[in-house]
Amino acid sequence: MKLLISVDMEGVSGIVHSSETNPERYDYQRGRELMTADANAVIAGVLDADPTAEVLVADAHGTFRNLLPEQLDRRARLVRGKPRSLNMLAGLDEETDAALFVGYHVRAGEGPGVLAHTMNGEILDVRVAGRSLGEIGLNAAMAGHLGVPVVLLSGDDAACAELNDLVPAAVTVPVKEALGMAAAVTLHPEEARDRLRRAAADAVTRRAEIQPLALTGTLNVEVDLASPHTIDLATLVPGVSRTGGARTVAFTSPDYATAYRLILLLAQLARIKPT
Repeated sequence: MKLLISVDMEGVSGIVHSSETNPERYDYQRGRELMTADANAVIAGVLDADPTAEVLVADAHGTFRNLLPEQLDRRARLVRGKPRSLNMLAGLDEETDAALFVGYHVRAGEGPGVLAHTMNGEILDVRVAGRSLGEIGLNAAMAGHLGVPVVLLSGDDAACAELNDLVPAAVTVPVKEALGMAAAVTLHPEEARDRLRRAAADAVTRRAEIQPLALTGTLNVEVDLASPHTIDLATLVPGVSRTGGARTVAFTSPDYATAYRLILLLAQLARIKPT
């Protein structure tokens, strides 16, 4: 069995503030340790269920260099650094049996949700075939395009509800109850890790019961952007045009994989500031 564990940071147990997720802030090292410990709990659960499983762990937050390699369970291999193919899902392919999302957060505009956003502060919403998707939905659909089910997600209660709306049979582990953007009622990290380990074992055992999220055929995509400068840059991309007002660009994609990559490109363009 081959598995990919994609680990973001905002939904990790105990984390509630950007000072714990930003490399330039004082509490980041503590956040890294919490993130690595949650990842290790999921690795342990997967290997409880199948000691022979091949486990890839994709560092999927910010710089993609947050997990502490020397503290990660040595039975897993770590994918870190950027840029890279499939972004938060680097290492995923058609041979992967299941994907597990750890430390994920709710999409921009939803909530209350701890540190809610979609990719970065410049993307206000992404709609694929009329459905609003954040990182959870966008990544679950990319996995589904390759025939891979997302069997587990951990994060706050809003993030868990977001995945279960898309994949009702997926196992979710709410490690905190969101009170706002930077406040939550949290489990003790050790309790959260115990739950993560049990849930990961259960999720991979039941993977055949969980269907991939498949968005098929030609897809109409709309992206709402905060900055007029980003919209100007986006319209330089062939096939992308302004639509629906000053904040929205749109394009039509022949399949989901093409749409996913173009959405990632728009997110990168949003990081370019006017000179």
